Amino acid sequence: MSNELRNFLALSYDELEDLNLKAKEERKKRVSLETIREERLRYLTDEKRIKALTVLFSDLEGRLHMLDYDKKFLLKSWDNLTFDGSSIRGFTAQRESDLRLGIDWSAFYWGPADVFGPGKVLVFGDVIDKGGQPYVGDIRGVLKTYAAELYKKKGYTLNAANEIEGFLFKGADAERHYHEAGSKFEYVNTGGYYHSLPGDPLRNFIDTTAEVQRAMGFQNEKDHPEVAPSQFEINYGYGEVVAAADQIQIYKLICRQVATNMGLTASFLPKPVVGVNGSGMHTNVSISDEGKNLFWDAKGEEKLSKMGWSFVDRILTHGNDICLLLNASVNAYRRLDPHFEAPNQIKASAVDRGSMIRIPIGNEKSMRVEVRSVAPDSNPYMVMLSIFKTGLDGETSKIKNLRQAERYLPDNIYTAIENFRKADWTKTLLGEDVKGRYADLKQAAADRCARALGTFVKAPEVQFHHEVYNQYLWNQF
Repeated sequence: MSNELRNFLALSYDELEDLNLKAKEERKKRVSLETIREERLRYLTDEKRIKALTVLFSDLEGRLHMLDYDKKFLLKSWDNLTFDGSSIRGFTAQRESDLRLGIDWSAFYWGPADVFGPGKVLVFGDVIDKGGQPYVGDIRGVLKTYAAELYKKKGYTLNAANEIEGFLFKGADAERHYHEAGSKFEYVNTGGYYHSLPGDPLRNFIDTTAEVQRAMGFQNEKDHPEVAPSQFEINYGYGEVVAAADQIQIYKLICRQVATNMGLTASFLPKPVVGVNGSGMHTNVSISDEGKNLFWDAKGEEKLSKMGWSFVDRILTHGNDICLLLNASVNAYRRLDPHFEAPNQIKASAVDRGSMIRIPIGNEKSMRVEVRSVAPDSNPYMVMLSIFKTGLDGETSKIKNLRQAERYLPDNIYTAIENFRKADWTKTLLGEDVKGRYADLKQAAADRCARALGTFVKAPEVQFHHEVYNQYLWNQF
């Protein structure tokens, strides 16, 4: 990416992987903020080929936002970066719009120049209010604080790994043109589970995305076409909870950018096409203490410890309360259809994939709880916060046979909003202000869509979706 006029950073994929794995290990070992900050500032000062730093943060609904700061400016002003929060959904009102961005120097990534452009590095930001405190609407910051306090008080490390499914459709920006294209997406591949020939567009997309993930330190495990036509899943290793949520955002960013480079669209709508399986984001969680997996018990039921089963019981107790956090769009409720392997039953099982929670086969290292009723368009920080905080701090219902009782998640967003608003637990989870803002955002999108889902995906479900809309699309109503 250099010529006689420009000389911007463009590293090989092997070099990128080494740098990203080193940064990942430092983060895992909880190297002090001061040490990491000094190291990163020195690197940015010395590496003349870097022109800008891309700072990432997410809004209340989980949509990823990015600001590029000129490197020379950032080196002088990294401790006083401001932005207008009034234009970010779920953040401040116009009359109190100023917010600050702190740099989370441990969440630092080197990206391939052929995907993200030369001369740039990426880092996640902490949103800070005018008083210098973590901003309550920045759920990443809330999760980060919660996880740090648990580690400090109890020595707990919260671990998560996600299985994120998506679809690949013909045409760039197909979601934003859905309402103009006869409300129809076009597959790039009509195969199915594990079906894809070398050179097929879906296979090329998966291969390219997996290469980029590997270079960015994801430590991939496996990848394959999923059950539905044009559907994919690319699995990677687990991480500490905030890093795991960050990786979800980067995973989706990589998928979208690789697809765009191919003239295609990567979509994480939970059910963009009816009649085939939807996309989920199965979330595998465990808790460790000094490397010991607290969910493992060789003599426990399904080898899950008493602590693990108590964790499960609390999530089942509050399943309907937190459903809107795990399934955050009108379209997500199409996926909770039992005819398509949908996990809509509020129960726990080792074998039934229709259960909200599954207990996979595990060992001392891998024992975990899998929360299956999570859509890939949900805010990953909200998902992690609601699962862990509910599992550790929630109440336990006295419902008879709680783990197998015949109860179901809602089949529409209106019921989910109602459950969310009336639940005391969601106020405890988020605080009254953030709870109200989140519910209002979901209500605003729901009110623009048909109340009954019907037999095909309606244009407003896509047009007003929180990961799709822009100012122009939102105002076409």
